[in-house]
Amino acid sequence: MKATPKRTGWLWLAISILALASATALADERPLNCRDSGARDGSPPVLELRVDNDLFANQDQGYTSGVALSLISPNLANYRHDQCLPAPARWLNRYLEWWQPQGFDQQNMVVRLDHRLYTPADPQATELIESDRPYAGIFTVSFGYNARERNNLRSSLFTLGMVGPSTHPEAIQDFIHDITGSDHFQGWDNQLRDELVFMFGHERSQRLPVQGVWGDEDGFGADAIRSFGLGVGSLATYGSVGGEIRAGWKLPDDFGTSPLRPSGENSAPNVRARHARGWSAHGFASFEGRWMLRDISLDGNTWKNSHSVDREPLVAEAAIGLSIRYSRVKLSFARYFRSREFSGQGDRPSYGSFTISAAF
Repeated sequence: MKATPKRTGWLWLAISILALASATALADERPLNCRDSGARDGSPPVLELRVDNDLFANQDQGYTSGVALSLISPNLANYRHDQCLPAPARWLNRYLEWWQPQGFDQQNMVVRLDHRLYTPADPQATELIESDRPYAGIFTVSFGYNARERNNLRSSLFTLGMVGPSTHPEAIQDFIHDITGSDHFQGWDNQLRDELVFMFGHERSQRLPVQGVWGDEDGFGADAIRSFGLGVGSLATYGSVGGEIRAGWKLPDDFGTSPLRPSGENSAPNVRARHARGWSAHGFASFEGRWMLRDISLDGNTWKNSHSVDREPLVAEAAIGLSIRYSRVKLSFARYFRSREFSGQGDRPSYGSFTISAAF
């Protein structure tokens, strides 16, 4: 029997959730040599949940909501044979070896599930709004590979997913709006059609002291992270450059707190431990500029006729936020401000992002 788009969408979702759940369970039962490795370098696995929503910014349009669940491995000896990775991940990495950075001091792997919703500004219109962005739901599974040499980091990301009704965006948005007491959007019949999507992403980052101040595990610190990257694929194609400044108490030994970057929010390999005893906190501010050559949420379907808008080629985004950690648990909140993404867009996009992560 031929699979319908809806069945395909549910299959994607079920396989992805089961894969991450299995990896999490296996990581918790990792063998003794992996436990010894984690104890030696102070880098246990981390489970992370991020929730984005524009209700945090009193909007309900554009990138309106997103949920991402990530499993971050300990530091690894290699990507194919290290027993800290569950068997399915080691099997997959045999076929992605060409995409993995080699020859670095520390390296780790990140598996991420991501669901995002995009809507126009008018929730009541049932007809196609040609002057506003398309309705779109996007579900992706990403496999990230981080490699660190002292204060330099390379991050490679391979993303597979789907856009369209099979990602069930209307049902998910209705559920969220029932909780928040918001109106249901009436135009989901005009959303982008089902399409498989992919993207290869690469980013390089460098961590620098601010006026000679690094900070340490037991006191005040300040640092700066600069980065540049690119992405190529049907999901998005772009070049980017950005930076982040952080200051606070017991500053983490990573490459940024802004959670939307590939190596952000505690996902990079660590020289020091991922968690410290007692409380720690820091504030951060970030900026990123992108030269966009493609964005499926604005350009529409690749192989099918669909609604689209005139995308702006240059897009800037700034964020300000706060991160608080107690031992193995970390909470972060960020407010994002983005420039207009397409011609004729009304309000500039703004949204909030809340992240909770726990080392185990």
